Amino acid sequence: MNHRPAYHGVVHPQNKRTMTGDHASDTLGAALPAAPLLGVRVVDLGQYIAGPGAAMALAELGASVTKVEPLAGDQARHIGRYGESMVRAYNRGKRSIALDLKSPAGHDVAMRLIAEADVVIQNLRPGAIDKLGLGPGVVRERFPRLIYLSIAGFPSNGPSRDRAGYDIAAQAESGLMSITGEPDRQPQKVGVPVIDAAAAQVGAQAVLAALYGREKTGVGATIETSLLEVAMHLQAATWADYLGGGPEPTRMGDGQPHNAPAAEVVPTRDGYIVLSAYAEDHWARLCRVLGREVLITDPRFASNALRVQNRTALHAVLRDAFAGLTSEASVALLAGKQIVTGAVRSYAQVLDSLDVTASGLLVDAVGPEGRSYRVIGMPYRFGEVPRPQPAVAPGCGAQSDELLAEAGYDPSAICALRTEGVVA
Repeated sequence: MNHRPAYHGVVHPQNKRTMTGDHASDTLGAALPAAPLLGVRVVDLGQYIAGPGAAMALAELGASVTKVEPLAGDQARHIGRYGESMVRAYNRGKRSIALDLKSPAGHDVAMRLIAEADVVIQNLRPGAIDKLGLGPGVVRERFPRLIYLSIAGFPSNGPSRDRAGYDIAAQAESGLMSITGEPDRQPQKVGVPVIDAAAAQVGAQAVLAALYGREKTGVGATIETSLLEVAMHLQAATWADYLGGGPEPTRMGDGQPHNAPAAEVVPTRDGYIVLSAYAEDHWARLCRVLGREVLITDPRFASNALRVQNRTALHAVLRDAFAGLTSEASVALLAGKQIVTGAVRSYAQVLDSLDVTASGLLVDAVGPEGRSYRVIGMPYRFGEVPRPQPAVAPGCGAQSDELLAEAGYDPSAICALRTEGVVA
């Protein structure tokens, strides 16, 4: 089989810029394809966030993604409201087929889909993919051009390789939780599953590199990453400081251990802002903006090292300076003088942000019969090409018949697979 069906995932607006001249195609953005991965096929065997998120990142770049689910569906479909939100957030633009992969017939269907694919992505529990006979060793031996990405909780060559790996375990064991929270309170997790989400992007990045490499060599790749490795990589600067002889990082709430004011959370009349002004010229500028020039030469604050040493007194000064200002007024005052600042916003307030509105980051995922919902789109743009309009996440097995037909099964064979309980 070597047919390539039409792409079903994301509607990519065409670049309508009109170019003239002999070198029009060399102009920035002019020759950029609206869907750079158009024609690339991905089989997504993942569940929850990391694997599906990596596959969706490729879908939004134009790849055709087939989500292969168990008969009961991705486990995220069964963990309540937030699980359904996971499905909506990380499965847009895909088609779904529900298979009993433990059955010989289901395994055969999966291998037919993989035979036509460029990329396979999985993040199943340790050992599960090999028990199904769909591990990278077996699959890539048959299809050496294939790019196979596995995302696990822990490195495959370490003693924890057989442990179940979730975002929270990676936050704990990477050191991230040890530096998150107030110094006199218990360790805290980050407020969202940031390691899962980062692993999805790291995985997609590695797949893109492998696709580019295959263009040169004709050979695919076996790619592995783990939540633990991603979690440590996200802390690269802090680890670099510690590995370079710095003190072991500890929880300190807001602020940074070696600079002040840096990432300080300051209460205002109606909320909070964050600000950083630790470079000496920035500190002097902040003092002038606040009308407190005397602080520039105050012996407690005359250098960054002294401000770090006297952080408690510095916090008191900042709280007093902003107590009478609203958060919006504070941001306007500081930003106008090129001082790094931001208002601490709730989700509802973020939606009202003019910057977010202007970015076009929020897009509508569209589906059949006018069904749609708002989602966070790709966090980057290609020149003037608008962000793609994604299709809604599919229901479990919603395109099973369509995908089976494309894989070469005739209607009677599809009916038999349904009767035997191989496909849902």
